[in-house]
Amino acid sequence: MIVLSIEDAVSRETLADTPIAVEVARALRALNVRQDAWPRPAATRVMTVANQKGGVGKTTTTVNLAAALALHGLRVLVVDIDPQGNASTALGVDHPVGTPSSYEVLLSDRRMSEVARRVDLADSLECVPATLDLAGADIELTSLAHREHRLAAAIETRLAEPDAPDYVLVDCPPSLGLLTVNALVAAREVLIPIQCEYYALEGLAQLLNTVELVKNALNPRLHVSTVLLTMYDSRTRLADQVAAEVRAHFGDVVLAPTIPRNVRVSEAPGFGQTVITYDPGSRGAVSYVQAAEELARKGAEEKPA
Repeated sequence: MIVLSIEDAVSRETLADTPIAVEVARALRALNVRQDAWPRPAATRVMTVANQKGGVGKTTTTVNLAAALALHGLRVLVVDIDPQGNASTALGVDHPVGTPSSYEVLLSDRRMSEVARRVDLADSLECVPATLDLAGADIELTSLAHREHRLAAAIETRLAEPDAPDYVLVDCPPSLGLLTVNALVAAREVLIPIQCEYYALEGLAQLLNTVELVKNALNPRLHVSTVLLTMYDSRTRLADQVAAEVRAHFGDVVLAPTIPRNVRVSEAPGFGQTVITYDPGSRGAVSYVQAAEELARKGAEEKPA
């Protein structure tokens, strides 16, 4: 395998600030995607990826961050609780109706370790798939005892097992129903993807209000730890304005990398892959790797609550 640093590739003054240097750096980073191991957090980070607005890159963010973390030596569990099962599809996990899934975890008290499937791209990456059985789960959960805590109990059981993951990423449906509430009660952190477009902040107040309600009533550890700007188009002034507004409001919890609009990111799920494996040299893949690295290094610096 080629083992070259980005700094080596662009060290010559003639290339240092040119577009060629940028492309060389991007290509080398893609070739070396498995080169270095990122630090482990002191305790498992349970993160819910939530935004009730659809089409903001929530599932795409979940699977690509998970892939990047796993490819750099971290143990990752993706929990798909969206009835559409898009995260399961992107990770190449079959999930027809009847497949043991997060539905059984929530409604039948099945252990996550029993239904989790190994993802081909990395031995350290697992996925609890979602099926269409989840479509009626909001109604079915209503009559159950401790209905908001079903996912939390399942994750706590999984973390008590000897091979507990370093990261648990929960992919939610684009709504604020009982499935999403379960995910917020189970998590310690919320990761919010925000698209760099006109309606980016529409409905965000509702999500933040829900997070605050869950924190006060059900899960005092919950907090918004990470915001990721997605679908950034550098050709538009609007994208810069939205990004500046988000950074001004959320401060240091906004990751420095932004995820650009990139056709490879959109194509990858159709092949049952993340963009990091589908086209590791693409701008989208490199941006997700950079975002995941910042996420991992920040997490390693934090002390467990």
